[in-house]
Amino acid sequence: MSTPRDLLIVAMEMETSRPLERGDLSLALAGAELIDLLGAQAVRLDDERIVPGYRPTLPDRLLDQAASSLVQRSPYESVDDWLWRRGYGLAAAYLSALEDDGQITREHRRWHPFGAGQTALADSPARRQAMDRWTSREAVLTALAAAAGINGTGTGDEQDVADDAVSTVLDAVHDAVRELEGERQRRAIEKAAFDNVWRGPGGN
Repeated sequence: MSTPRDLLIVAMEMETSRPLERGDLSLALAGAELIDLLGAQAVRLDDERIVPGYRPTLPDRLLDQAASSLVQRSPYESVDDWLWRRGYGLAAAYLSALEDDGQITREHRRWHPFGAGQTALADSPARRQAMDRWTSREAVLTALAAAAGINGTGTGDEQDVADDAVSTVLDAVHDAVRELEGERQRRAIEKAAFDNVWRGPGGN
């Protein structure tokens, strides 16, 4: 299994005080992919630029797809640009991959990250591995979960990450999630103002 899949399993498993935002989770998944690519030496960071390196064949098809999508020419892609480009629709892609691999079963229950649904995690070695990483408070997974807004994480709960490149990615994920939340708030304010104009002085 990969860090993105482990993160998605944790997101499905954990109770949340509110449904997770699909965009937040997708950005965190893109960050998880990049961290796994760093670990596989498929990339390195030059400041905040993603420089392709050794090109292994990765057993996870979505992670292999991520490696294939790397920008190959200087000045290369920034970590921030990667998160927004690669993260688009990524939560749905990983959900579909888990289902294709038999990691998800259909039943009548609520799946918190995406609201009401009929999906549940199958009892599998992959699920147990992900939850073992979670309960051991593995630093990278905990930090990604915190960025995605998964309960059980928060300020002071994350361990320090020794690897500078991984820390750069984690910081970028947190920044991107904050930027996305700011955009959601801006749109909500604009919509409320627009609705007030149409309602008019009488409130109709």
